[in-house]
Amino acid sequence: MCILRRNSEHLMPNTSRRYPVVFLASIALGLAVAATGSAKAAEKEITASVGIKLLEVPAGKFLMGDENKLEVTISKPFYLGQTEITQSQWKAVMGTEPWWGQPYAKDGPAYAASYITFDDAQAFCVKLTAMEQQAGKISASIKYMLPTEAQWEYACRAGTTTFYSFGDNETILGDYAWFDKNAWVSTEKWAREVSGKKPSPWGFHDMHGNVYEWCSDWCDGPLVSGADPIGPPAGPGRVFRGGSWDYYPSGCRSASRRGFTPTFRTYFTGFRVLRTVE
Repeated sequence: MCILRRNSEHLMPNTSRRYPVVFLASIALGLAVAATGSAKAAEKEITASVGIKLLEVPAGKFLMGDENKLEVTISKPFYLGQTEITQSQWKAVMGTEPWWGQPYAKDGPAYAASYITFDDAQAFCVKLTAMEQQAGKISASIKYMLPTEAQWEYACRAGTTTFYSFGDNETILGDYAWFDKNAWVSTEKWAREVSGKKPSPWGFHDMHGNVYEWCSDWCDGPLVSGADPIGPPAGPGRVFRGGSWDYYPSGCRSASRRGFTPTFRTYFTGFRVLRTVE
């Protein structure tokens, strides 16, 4: 079950503890599982009008989750942001700075945008879609949106069979992710610039750690199998994935999932965008 906090106000960390208390209970996930429909991602890359690079993810099948593995089919290819949305990209679309003056945040164009609510992220996708459609850069059938958690996990796994996209060896997580042991314990306590770590086999950066990434699914119960699952029709909150710069390694695994209310914002909430195909 996806357990979440219903308080919409952001919670600040207890700095006397190694791990902040802001996190909600997560679904414990044990063994990572394989993507079975595609050995490698397509090499096609596109760039949105505000400099968002997106990589094409092929259709395929994979086993989602860890303890209770479910077969999931991703029936259509899609494009996914190579990185989390940055502060400069957010400002170019929305004209605001939610992180400005907030604790545990640093201002800079390449830093991952933080203090982003689910509702904020949805609004960004709607506005970016309208901008590009009005400019004639995409057709009326193309949209930017948040990925489902199935799409997110499929892309994060990148065809691997392991806890992380790079394998099971937790000791090298720091080569690929910002998490508690190389970020929270440092003097630089904030989300980091994107692309500062090694990419996944499919070319994505920071899907492990840095900022948690909102997904479109409601968080109310277990994972759902089948073709292109979208989770329950309603619930008390939304799913986000990937772990963050102040969380421990198991929370940054490909299958780790949590949920928060849609208006929740704090120093570790961010997102990356999906773009549909014709």
